[in-house]
Amino acid sequence: MSSLERLSAYQPYALAGLRIIAALLFIEHGTMKLFAFPAAQMEGSLPPLMLFAALLEVVGGILILIGFLTRPVAFILSGQMAFAYFMAHYPKSFYPALNGGDGAVLFCFIFLFFVFAGAGAFSVDQRKTA
Repeated sequence: MSSLERLSAYQPYALAGLRIIAALLFIEHGTMKLFAFPAAQMEGSLPPLMLFAALLEVVGGILILIGFLTRPVAFILSGQMAFAYFMAHYPKSFYPALNGGDGAVLFCFIFLFFVFAGAGAFSVDQRKTA
């Protein structure tokens, strides 16, 4: 067995690291909308669609963070990010680097990956099956 193949033993921990960091970054987008923390994302009150998005980002992000109901929550959040990309970013340009949608695309596919891969180590989901 090569040294690179031995890294497979750490796959659940790498998956958990990706899950935790992605969730923290995602929660930050929601707190910017809801609480203007760490900075305000927009001025004034949120339109209903943005309020719904912010709630999904905070609540869904927390559920992903702790690894609870990871697969169904990740499916919903992946769809939210696809919707956000095509509603807010795609009309500006075809290219994500030009329309500011590269983050939405990455979140969409990271969450889609969690639908198939699960939560990994250090998750509530894993404790239920152990």
